[in-house]
Amino acid sequence: MDLSFFSRKNRVVNIVINDHSIRYLELKQTKPLIPLKWGERLLPNGLITNGKINDYETLVNIFEECVMDWKLRNRQVRFLIPESFVIIRKVSIPADVKDDEIKGYLYLELGTSIHLPFDEPVFDAVVLSTDKDKKEILIFAAQEDFVMEYVELFSEVKLEAVAAEVSPLAIYRLYHHLTHPIDDEDLLIVQFGLTDVNICIFENTIPFFMHHLPIDMDEGMWEKKLNGSGVYDLNFIGEKSYLSLQLEDVYKEINRLMDFYRYSLHLGRKQVGKILVNGDHPMLPQIKEKLDGRFDIPLEMISYSEYEQFEQDFSYKYYLALGLALKGV
Repeated sequence: MDLSFFSRKNRVVNIVINDHSIRYLELKQTKPLIPLKWGERLLPNGLITNGKINDYETLVNIFEECVMDWKLRNRQVRFLIPESFVIIRKVSIPADVKDDEIKGYLYLELGTSIHLPFDEPVFDAVVLSTDKDKKEILIFAAQEDFVMEYVELFSEVKLEAVAAEVSPLAIYRLYHHLTHPIDDEDLLIVQFGLTDVNICIFENTIPFFMHHLPIDMDEGMWEKKLNGSGVYDLNFIGEKSYLSLQLEDVYKEINRLMDFYRYSLHLGRKQVGKILVNGDHPMLPQIKEKLDGRFDIPLEMISYSEYEQFEQDFSYKYYLALGLALKGV
């Protein structure tokens, strides 16, 4: 599935910006899947919070240094819209609305038959089903002001944003590329970050439901440590009980959403069949072990066999950018 808020088919650089880092990745080839170049720059605490840019000028200055160091000037880029900006909603529209007219119809119906929590959205849609009276469609929407702030950020540092999407689609694309799962799989993808957790349920390859959960991050509990490749790793040095309680709340929320999907949305007739654990949290393997002990359904992490061929600084934290690089391939 190729879903975008706007796109252009060109070879582009893939940029992932979150609350604590900027990462980039360029793809060398897809068969086998091999990246060409990648890199990361950690950001000061509070520069971005829950996806919202708090200090635009400082971010521009840091990003300009990244563009120079990574030799990306005047390149086209794909980027991810922060999950906190995005909603997914299923709606019905008349069956006679042609597929290439859906966006125009949605804009006309905003505020009347179609209601979103913001006035000026950018969105895309995918058709789920059609009968003689109606079409069931899934809308992906984000507030235009927030998205355009990121577009302007790229422009400030002499990059051209040509495609944007949401992270569950990027990570699902990588998962699908590497494993070729069955199409009718009900899959829960949980992405663990330092400052948030994003949970998305895919039903028949379609992201059916998404939930974003912010997490408080105390920067003083994390130590930046230079590894052998000259890249900074984050190591937890705070009270382990604090982190355990924080993650325990997340595990309970995952269980609650699985029950909601099974009993409220499907009246007990359908349930999540697999959990895919991913993200850039430094303790992701330990988190996966904890989840293994709590749920009686299969849990997986993305298995990327080419991983071992690369330098030490290529880790699972680049998987999201790798999935984004597969867009349109």
